[in-house]
Amino acid sequence: MHITGVFLQYIILHWVLYLQFFCCFSGFICADVSGDSVQIQVVFKPENCSQKSKRGDLLNAHYDGFLQQDGSQFYCSRSAKRGEPHWFVLGVGEVIKGLDLGLKDMCPGEKRKITVPPSLAFGAQGKHPVPPNSTVIFEVELLHIRRGPRSIEAFKEMDLNSDQTLTKDEHLKMEAKNLKVQKEESYFEDVVKDVFRRNDKDSDGTLSIKEYNVYEHDEL
Repeated sequence: MHITGVFLQYIILHWVLYLQFFCCFSGFICADVSGDSVQIQVVFKPENCSQKSKRGDLLNAHYDGFLQQDGSQFYCSRSAKRGEPHWFVLGVGEVIKGLDLGLKDMCPGEKRKITVPPSLAFGAQGKHPVPPNSTVIFEVELLHIRRGPRSIEAFKEMDLNSDQTLTKDEHLKMEAKNLKVQKEESYFEDVVKDVFRRNDKDSDGTLSIKEYNVYEHDEL
């Protein structure tokens, strides 16, 4: 019985190693979460790939969505609305979980084909026009990567007196500078008040680096 158990473990180990080998050397990348797998095929990768996406980055991408079961297209960013690419923050739930996983370590100009199981896409309930329990495929072209809105760089830019904390006045000045439209002063005050209400955990009237960097994008 002991020998049988050891043999079974040996088989499982070799099967796992085979899958890892297949993912690494066949043009695919595998991302696993709780037993579910996102399959990533790199369709095109630029020679210069020094800048890579990570959690908290602001990404700009075009993508098409297809149903695996029949290949029908359910979304195309180039034809939806004004045909503009999408901006979103990676890794914080602004897109489905499968894309949060599938777009990691991607560089501008790279194209990927990402196959996402139902549990990391639209689930058992589906989302029109995607039926329930559907595996979906996204063809994605990443155009730009920017530091996310809660990066250490953004914090330092706002921290005018370099004391490692942000006051409402410092935040207010930066909000007014970054928003390139005319707004009443009360508008910016309301925005900043809401930021502090949600992030000033110790209620001391300032934001520390830890409180500001809510996406934990950078090492503190």
